[in-house]
Amino acid sequence: MTSTGGLSPATRERLERELEQLRQQRAAMAPRLGEDPLGDSADQADLLERAELASRLDRRIAEITDLLHGGPSQEAESGLPSGTRVTLRFDDGDTEDLTVVGHVDEAEDDATVLTSDSPLGQAVAGHREGDTITYRTPGGEARAEIVTLTFPS
Repeated sequence: MTSTGGLSPATRERLERELEQLRQQRAAMAPRLGEDPLGDSADQADLLERAELASRLDRRIAEITDLLHGGPSQEAESGLPSGTRVTLRFDDGDTEDLTVVGHVDEAEDDATVLTSDSPLGQAVAGHREGDTITYRTPGGEARAEIVTLTFPS
C-alpha cells in the first residue's frame, strides 16, 4: 500500500496493532455468536450483549480500515496539514500550544491536539499569526488570537 492516508508512520503502526487486536477479539467471538439462543432470559441477554459488542468491534474495524486505506482526508477540507503547530491566546488570557491532527487517532498520548475538522481547527485555517478568529462552542461563540502558526516542513 503506497498511500498513507495522511497518517504519520507512528499513527499507522499504532492503528495496525489496534486493528490486529480487534480482529483477534472478533474472531474469538465468532463461534459463540452462532450459539442457539434457547434457554432462559439470562442466556438471551448474554447473547444480545455479545452481539452488541461484536457490532462495536465491527464498526471500529471498519473505521480503522478506512483510515489505513487512505479514506477521506480531513485536512484537504480544512487547509491545515497534520503537524501544524499553533499557539492561541483566548479571551480569558490563557494561551495554549496545540498540534493539528487530521484525525483524533493521530494524537500522541501527551500532546494537546486540535483536529483539523473541529470548529476551532476550521477557524484557524486560512488565517495567520496576529489574526483574531471566531469559532462556535457548545456555550456559544468564542474568540482567540493566533500567537504563532508553524506549518510542518
